[in-house]
Amino acid sequence: MAVIRRLPRYYRYLNEMLAAGVMQISSRELADRMDLTASQVRQDFNCFGDFGQQGCGYDVAALHKEIKSIIGLDQEYKIVIMGAGRMGCSLLEHFGFERRGFNVLAAFDNNPELFGKSINGVTIHDVKKAEEVCATVRPDIGVLTVPASETKEACAILKKIGVKAIWNFTKGELGVSEEEIVVENVHISDSLMSLCYRLTELEDALYGD
Repeated sequence: MAVIRRLPRYYRYLNEMLAAGVMQISSRELADRMDLTASQVRQDFNCFGDFGQQGCGYDVAALHKEIKSIIGLDQEYKIVIMGAGRMGCSLLEHFGFERRGFNVLAAFDNNPELFGKSINGVTIHDVKKAEEVCATVRPDIGVLTVPASETKEACAILKKIGVKAIWNFTKGELGVSEEEIVVENVHISDSLMSLCYRLTELEDALYGD
């Protein structure tokens, strides 16, 4: 799992290198960019195959393509967003789903004032019409950006329309097992608290008795 967590970082750095016209890179150069060791980079890639040539390093375009395939970005995923409040709208406006290879089919909310509005070409529908809207094209991923009190209800709707994965920005518990739906939780406040703990540890190490 630790390696899998690093794959998007590799992909991002390789993307930047391609844009800069870099054609070849060694494990040492890639490690330096990512604050890793060359040994760690080689071990990570060896989990999935032999991508480099001794003495030549890695072909940036070929490695980028391989990692894209491993992550699954070589296929287009269909997405729906459940909750068109501030977080949902911000993702639609700024995240760049299409640029990353994701097709957002629709957004859903229970606020009548939002019905029919469009953000970056994505229409907001009444959540009660989710099954109707997704009847012909099933989404792969559901993005949950609803209030915590509505999490389980929204999750149940996503299950009903056939999503197989949920990107969860809520504070609520989903009530689904990993065998049913793959879940990736994004808790910004938890991340900040983890940072505070690590900061406390660092300060104790530097200044503690």
